[in-house]
Amino acid sequence: MGIFILSLVDTPLFLLAPIPLAIAVDSVLGAKPVPSFLHAALPHSLTRNQLLMAAAGLQVLIVLLTNLRALISQVLETSTSERLTLSFRSRLFSHVQRLSFTFHDRRGTTDSLYRIQYDTPALGGVTVECVIPIISAGITLVSVFYVIVGINVGLAMIALAVAPPLGLLSARFKNKIRVQYNESKQLDSSAMAVVQEALSTFRVVKAFGREDAEHQRFLRHADRSVAAKIRLSWTQGLLSLLVDLVTAFGTGAVLYVGVRDVQSRVLTLGELLIVINYVSRLYSPLRTVARKLADLQGSLASAQRGFEILDEEPEITDRPDARSLGHAVGNIELRGVSFDYNGEQRALRDVSLVVPAGTRVGISGRSGAGKTTLVSLLMRFYDPTLGAILLDGVDLREYRIADLRSQFALVLQEPVLFATSIRENIAYGRPGAALDDIVAAAEMSEAHKFITALPNGYDTLVGERGMRLSGGERQRISLARAFLKDAPILILDEPTSSVDVTTETAIMETMRKLMEGRTTFMIAHRLSTLQHCDVTLEIESGRLSTPGIVRPPTESVRPAIQTPDAEIEGCHSATQLLATFFADYPDYRKATPRSDEK
Repeated sequence: MGIFILSLVDTPLFLLAPIPLAIAVDSVLGAKPVPSFLHAALPHSLTRNQLLMAAAGLQVLIVLLTNLRALISQVLETSTSERLTLSFRSRLFSHVQRLSFTFHDRRGTTDSLYRIQYDTPALGGVTVECVIPIISAGITLVSVFYVIVGINVGLAMIALAVAPPLGLLSARFKNKIRVQYNESKQLDSSAMAVVQEALSTFRVVKAFGREDAEHQRFLRHADRSVAAKIRLSWTQGLLSLLVDLVTAFGTGAVLYVGVRDVQSRVLTLGELLIVINYVSRLYSPLRTVARKLADLQGSLASAQRGFEILDEEPEITDRPDARSLGHAVGNIELRGVSFDYNGEQRALRDVSLVVPAGTRVGISGRSGAGKTTLVSLLMRFYDPTLGAILLDGVDLREYRIADLRSQFALVLQEPVLFATSIRENIAYGRPGAALDDIVAAAEMSEAHKFITALPNGYDTLVGERGMRLSGGERQRISLARAFLKDAPILILDEPTSSVDVTTETAIMETMRKLMEGRTTFMIAHRLSTLQHCDVTLEIESGRLSTPGIVRPPTESVRPAIQTPDAEIEGCHSATQLLATFFADYPDYRKATPRSDEK
């Protein structure tokens, strides 16, 4: 509102600007009385010299007020624009984090990042730099035209004759400019994607000596972006040229007719100077409207890209009557679960599995067999295409998402650390945890010793993605995070594949403690990694290769430690467990039929 009020103040200052010159010409050099609206402000008996000094003082006052208004307006515009940008950027960032994995799988992260960072300022541009200036220019245009009509109607109509051609030019160019803005933004985003990809995988790039190749790939994308911006600049420059040319014709026509009127004594010289000054000021808002309408297309194109993300609906959402969940027991059942990506790639096929609470399940299989997809469904990163997954007898889709995911602790193949302190990384799943609890978790993961040896201990910054620490140290911090969260269900996705055998042995001993009393799903290629599991299941082409009934864990089924190539002793096969389970629970088969019997 303040910006709009200041834009209205600009109009009277705009109209007053040529008055001192008119007084000097007509009232000091000539004999014409000063304008009537100044009679009350000026003494009646002024010498010509005093009148000239008053005109000069008025000139200084007008310049001072004009620039003071511009200063205040600039601060308000910057403040408003930045606050709008921050609000829009914050809303986009929050929304993007809530969108489903399917959206991010399809679009990638760079496009969203570009829109959040570089397209969001457009909202402030639309409001502050386009809409308000256009409204202000319209008010100024009407005011100046009214003043010119009061001096000479003919000159006013000649001056206004340029308005229709300017409107046609603006309408002709606006769609073209909007399309070119969209193209430029998309190409900018693709060039940024190359940079992000190369920098996030710089070890691979360096290992294969592909720095020059990645540089050339960036240049190919960037060159297309530069070409698009040049085309856009040409279009905008051509519009500006045509607008100035049309207004120049208008000014020339007014000058020609005005001089003829002075020669025929229809106008005084001072009145002609005022008219010429006002005509230039009349064309200024006309040019502003024409150009801002074109600029508006660019801002609208960027704003549209931001709103496109806001229009995306998360696929995984809470039901209106979703249940709350405090602390789960940990019984998990999959009933005929199938899942495909984007309706094309079938990742899981009719998987049925019953896992009692506290059971440690090892999952093996070739790459791409569907192991990670299975645990992603457990955490409801995706919903099954067919079938259902139950936690403690309730479909996952009936729980509140936040409550459901609080039941899981996750340890990944590549430990995920954030560029902050070790303390904050350990407490990531339990914000606000006391330092004593953080230290206790680090001790259980055997990370405390190396942490305290660091210069700043738990306040040591780990760097981007934890690169200041070794792979084993990063994994131990990841395990400490899981200890601290103390969730009833544990997901271990290839937790030792990126460390050496000695480190793996030490980490596995730590994970054995972590798995105690928790329902655990451990994914691994090496059988030795699964040696602490109660049962091992294999997935082939999205199917379980063995029946999916798992007996509750007992000491008799705990495996002995074997070499990587040995068979796992002490773990029953799923078939043996199934027979034993049916012997102990004869009514279970009727209560929970396998998918092939449904």
